[in-house]
Amino acid sequence: MTIEHLKRGKSEADRVEDDAKTAAIVATTLKDIEARGDKAVHELSIKFDNYDRQTYRLSQDEIDDLIAKVTPRDLEDIKFAQEQVVKFAQAQRDSMLDIEVETMPGVILGHKNIPVQSVGCYVPGGKFPMVASAHMSVATAKVAGVPRIIACTPPFNGEPNPAVIAAMHLGGAHEIYVLGGIQAVGAMAIGTETIDPVHLLVGPGNAFVAEAKRQLFGRVGIDLFAGPTETMVIADETVDAELCATDLLGQAEHGYNSPAVLVTNSRKLAEETLSEIERILTILPTADTAGVSWRDYGEVILCETYEEMLAVANDIASEHVQVMTDRDDWFLENMTCYGALFLGPRTNVANGDKVIGTNHTLPTKKAGRYTGGLWVGKYLKTHSYQKVTTDEAAVKIGAYGSRLCLLEGFVGHAEQCNLRVRRYGGQNVAYGKATE
Repeated sequence: MTIEHLKRGKSEADRVEDDAKTAAIVATTLKDIEARGDKAVHELSIKFDNYDRQTYRLSQDEIDDLIAKVTPRDLEDIKFAQEQVVKFAQAQRDSMLDIEVETMPGVILGHKNIPVQSVGCYVPGGKFPMVASAHMSVATAKVAGVPRIIACTPPFNGEPNPAVIAAMHLGGAHEIYVLGGIQAVGAMAIGTETIDPVHLLVGPGNAFVAEAKRQLFGRVGIDLFAGPTETMVIADETVDAELCATDLLGQAEHGYNSPAVLVTNSRKLAEETLSEIERILTILPTADTAGVSWRDYGEVILCETYEEMLAVANDIASEHVQVMTDRDDWFLENMTCYGALFLGPRTNVANGDKVIGTNHTLPTKKAGRYTGGLWVGKYLKTHSYQKVTTDEAAVKIGAYGSRLCLLEGFVGHAEQCNLRVRRYGGQNVAYGKATE
């Protein structure tokens, strides 16, 4: 391959070191929450969010007062966005059918899609109030039929953010807590004296939230590894540097460690995009954040062929992949590792983040190699069942089962099968096998 890096970000070794430091902090904090419950959560909230109140759960009166502060236009926009997310989630849910089939006479197999019984939704909001994350996690859980939905979000400028709280409430949250970071995720998963633990954690977050979810996995379920935002632009000479630079910096502003990568087969576009990024950073209000991300995590990768571009993109497995080429559908057909695709110059990641209807909680750190993003199916457990309804089927399956159990040395297993053969086979069976 003839691949050239015109700009690189932090080395993999440096990134691994950062992850190790984060993991150590998270482990200590989660142990503290488990040992001291509400007291630890209270102290952590004061320490990290400078937010102190007797109980972090909002009362219905508080929720109503906060929603009243949202302007009519903002409330209308929130409802519109939520409607789009719910519409797509409902279509996904409708595609997931319970099944029951008779695989042979008298043998019936099936599965049921059962909602998780409780979910904790984390909605980021310390730096930017992530209103849209409430639609993605809370409203989608409601579509799935989850009977207990709790939601946590950090205070914004020292107070609950009215728009975020409105989105949580309208989305269907049964309990709303003003808690952020590790303390929120830990309290929902581990439980405290006042917060019952949940079965599943969902939602994006910073590196500490993502690591907390990773460490808690097994104790509870998690949707996926959704850490700091990543974006990739795959572009050729059909688009210009302004589009590429805008789409890269539009995601880099999320935080100080948000990778943004341009993959292109046009040296001219690559060099012009580098210049355009520097220009935009002189006028972008969030340049203090986006500039750090671009400096430390920005990359420009120059390839010769579309096949090389595809290989690089699949290897990086970015969370958001913006494709603007003369063959967007070819990338749709051949891309295998990513969070979500945004195809064509009319499309952009911000629409996916906020309003278009697909879910914006997506896999990061190469997790797109083995999972897709949050969707209604993440809240559902597919459970199988089986029943044998005739004596003949019990005898036939039992005979095969007995022999296969003995093949593995499981005598007790075999006897479970043999008992059915003897009991339902009448006089026409020998021990462990049926007469054909």
